[in-house]
Amino acid sequence: MDQAQKRQKREDGAEILEAAMARMESTTMVAGFIPSNTFTGARPGYVFKKGLSGVGFYPDKIEQDKIAKQQPTQQKKKAAAPLDANKLLEEAEREHAAEADAQVEVLDVRGLKRLILSFEKKLRDNMEARMKYAENPDKFLESEIDLDDEIKKLHALATAPKLYPELVRLNAHASILNLLSHENPDIAVDTVEVLHELTSSDVMEDCEEEAQILVDALLESNTLELLVQNLSRFDEKIPEEASAVFNSLGVIENMMEVRKEIAEAALTRTKLLRWLLSRIKPREFDSNKFYAAELLSILMQGNEPNQKKLGAANGIDTLLQAAAMYKGREPHTSDEEEMVANLFDAMCWVVMHSENKEKFVQAEGIELMLLIMKNKRFARLSALKTLDFALTRCPAGCERFVDVLGLKSAFAAFMGKVHKTTKRKLTPEEKEEEEQRAISLVASLFLGLSRGSRRDRLGSKFVEAEFEKIDRLMEMFIKFKAQVDKATKEYMQECQEEGLDADDEELFTARSDAGLFTLQMVVLIMANVWSFSHAGMKARVLLLLTQHDLQLSAARELLQEHCDTIGESDGAEERQKRQKRIQK
Repeated sequence: MDQAQKRQKREDGAEILEAAMARMESTTMVAGFIPSNTFTGARPGYVFKKGLSGVGFYPDKIEQDKIAKQQPTQQKKKAAAPLDANKLLEEAEREHAAEADAQVEVLDVRGLKRLILSFEKKLRDNMEARMKYAENPDKFLESEIDLDDEIKKLHALATAPKLYPELVRLNAHASILNLLSHENPDIAVDTVEVLHELTSSDVMEDCEEEAQILVDALLESNTLELLVQNLSRFDEKIPEEASAVFNSLGVIENMMEVRKEIAEAALTRTKLLRWLLSRIKPREFDSNKFYAAELLSILMQGNEPNQKKLGAANGIDTLLQAAAMYKGREPHTSDEEEMVANLFDAMCWVVMHSENKEKFVQAEGIELMLLIMKNKRFARLSALKTLDFALTRCPAGCERFVDVLGLKSAFAAFMGKVHKTTKRKLTPEEKEEEEQRAISLVASLFLGLSRGSRRDRLGSKFVEAEFEKIDRLMEMFIKFKAQVDKATKEYMQECQEEGLDADDEELFTARSDAGLFTLQMVVLIMANVWSFSHAGMKARVLLLLTQHDLQLSAARELLQEHCDTIGESDGAEERQKRQKRIQK
């Protein structure tokens, strides 16, 4: 709600309260008096006259006594309670709201044209007044107020998304967009609010075709550029303009939901990336920093060109600086917690790009993530997740991780010991994720360290404390194998009951949801442990398998399945290389 609306509501409330108090004052003089300037017909128990409270209907005691005697005893009215100003105000507001609802009209094509014509006229009048009285703002102030009122009326367009094609045909969207550059920031603020409502997902979800027409028209009319230019223009110290920044980011996100390719266009055609990175730098938390982090994460999600752009813009350093604020402190609110999660999610997406992995290592991202994990603050699970993404297929990162003594932190998570010593306890879902991330991280380390002393140091961890890490490894193997086997059995049973043939893709999906990838990573670690040819480790693995009536062949089958499902996103040669590396 903008300031003008708040002011109008206060004025309406004042008028309603004044009327209510007037009624109180009059009724305290003569109880039951009903004011009326003219005689509107006889009322049982009342007489029309001019008395102490003015002209109106006054109670006639004799007539009211007769009426009361005619009614059953149980229906006699109780003594009137003293009038209450708050109750009178609530009653008047309800009546006012009911009248407003009754006046709402469903917008049709004719109504749309009238609305647009009125808006265009006020816009033209304002432009002419500004040109004519450029040196005398008082002269065009009235036209500015009229224009602002017309802009607010445009909110009605959001009630009829089916008319968006007609809105575009009339070229009204271009006139609306022109106001984003209006010299009066209040006009631009209200315009952004209208655009935000027009593109709201709640409005457009049932009208996808019409939504696409509007979004395409907005994109062609340089809406992205205009919105991003205003981000720097608005003064966020002013609440209304800070709200306009939030709504501007909302319009961009809404457009991306309709057209996925807009995510890349937003960073190619505008300076949005630079603004977002600068916005997450301040230490103070607010709603716009929250939205900037969220939008940054959305822009990076699965978008390799955007990931590359952020890396080239020194964005990894900025993300690390923003994350570093939480290495020793906790977020204060749930919104701030979500913002922190968004920052780390953006970093995870960014380091999926091979070039950005190197930049992450060079920027000492590994050291920062380990420090956050050691401090055992809120962000420690996000830091573990980031390391998991960063070290996947990154030998240089794996070597650096061992050199900076990261194995201790990695295996603390692997053994499930971290959450037992932290103040903030993890939820069951978070514990499950921590377990899976730790398994994936250790597997990445084995794949990244092909030989040398670093690999030996990694392998020696499984000998410590009487092979406790092998025991833990086997515990997870049993757990995830049981989950995957159960999912397989349930799927096959369902197909049998329905008389359907099993579908390989559906079965693979069901097994994946049950933890197939994590199970394969466990087997991958087991295979690497076996490859050390350490008599004690091999004996421990065989002993534990025997205790659970399992054979090495079960692990080999899972490892082969993992090799077969390795994709070719990096080319057939790279795929073969990785398969051979695993099969060793």
